[in-house]
Order: sequence, then C-alpha cells, then structure tokens
Amino acid sequence: MKILLVDDHPLIREALHHVLQQLADQVELLDASSGESALDIVEQHPDLDLVLLDLGLPGMGGSGTLNSLSRSHPQLPVVVLSATDDPEVVTHALERGAMGYIPKSSGKDIMLSALRLVMSGGIYVPQQALQHSPIDRPRDGMRRVTPHDLGLTERQADVLALMVQGKPNKQICRELNLAEGTVKVHVTGILRALNASNRTQAVVAAGRLGLDLPPGAPRK
Repeated sequence: MKILLVDDHPLIREALHHVLQQLADQVELLDASSGESALDIVEQHPDLDLVLLDLGLPGMGGSGTLNSLSRSHPQLPVVVLSATDDPEVVTHALERGAMGYIPKSSGKDIMLSALRLVMSGGIYVPQQALQHSPIDRPRDGMRRVTPHDLGLTERQADVLALMVQGKPNKQICRELNLAEGTVKVHVTGILRALNASNRTQAVVAAGRLGLDLPPGAPRK
C-alpha cells in the first residue's frame, strides 16, 4: 500500500507515520508539505493507493489541492484530515470529491477504521457531522423527496440507503443479496438520477434533497 500524506506540520506527519503503518503489513509513505508538492508527487507515483490531505495547507491550500486532484485523478481516493468537524466544511469537502473526512480529534482506531472503509470503496463521514448537518433534514414547509420522485426503483433506493451509510459495494451485495455487477448497475442509475459523477457527490445530493430513504434492509 502506498499512501501520500499531505500536511505542513512535520510533527503531525511523523505521528501519522506510526499510525498509518498499522493499515497493512507493508505500507510505503510519501510526504508533502504543500498542495503544489503533493500534485508533483502524485504525477510521479501513478501507483498511489490513497492521499491523506490536510485542509490547512499554505499556498494553494487543501481545498485547491482537493479540487485539482479530483479533476486530474478522479479515481485516486482522497481523505481529508482537518482540525474542524463543521458540517458545512465536511459537506464541501465531499462535494469536491473527497472519499472521507477525518477530524484531527479522532482517535487512532477511528482513523484506521475510516481509512480501511475508504480503501474498500466506502465513504467515511464523522458521526458528529452527520448528526448536526442540515443536509439530513427536509426543507421547511416541504415534504421529503422520495426516491420515486427521482425515478429510482425500490432496489435502487435500497442501494442508495446503504451508500449513504458509507458502505462499499461488496457489503451492499451481502446485505441485499445481490451480485456485484447488479449493484454496479444500480449505482450507475443512482448517479444518473442525482446528476452526480461519483458516490460522494451522490451521497451529498441525497442529503441536500432530504431523501426519504428505506433503512436498507433486504426486500422480500
């Protein structure tokens, strides 16, 4: 596993080195202290598996770096590491293409679990951000939008409900007793219905609409 760690504080990078070594038996870590140097390293190492990105970077900043990575390397998972868990900041990071968001106040076990989830194809959002985020509530005076309103089938609604919970395709397959190819077809239909280009954008769009989703349990 090859990971790029982007943070302008050497002590934080050193501490994270010890934590990230626990992700797998063999972990190669690369460091960058700015967005510009991070983009150069990504170009030099096309076999990167993950980028862990601090938002408070000098120069082009973490948000600018995330935007550039999302445009030039959309298949490369980027997880934001930030000192804030403000729901708006979390939402904006996901909208820009981040596959996860880890507050720096998180413990080691939470960080490792979050990174493993992202590496398996899931999405990690801190629980405190979900609990206080306005995107999870319907707009005042309006009924909740239903999956049917968007043209989604019942099975697509089930898949989307599990996507919103951050679950990767393989876990969705197990919970809904579906083949992986079938789940991928459903995900494609969901992205199209929500006008999203990736899973994170779909999750954010579903939250902003206040979609009335099923609990994700298998239908008989």
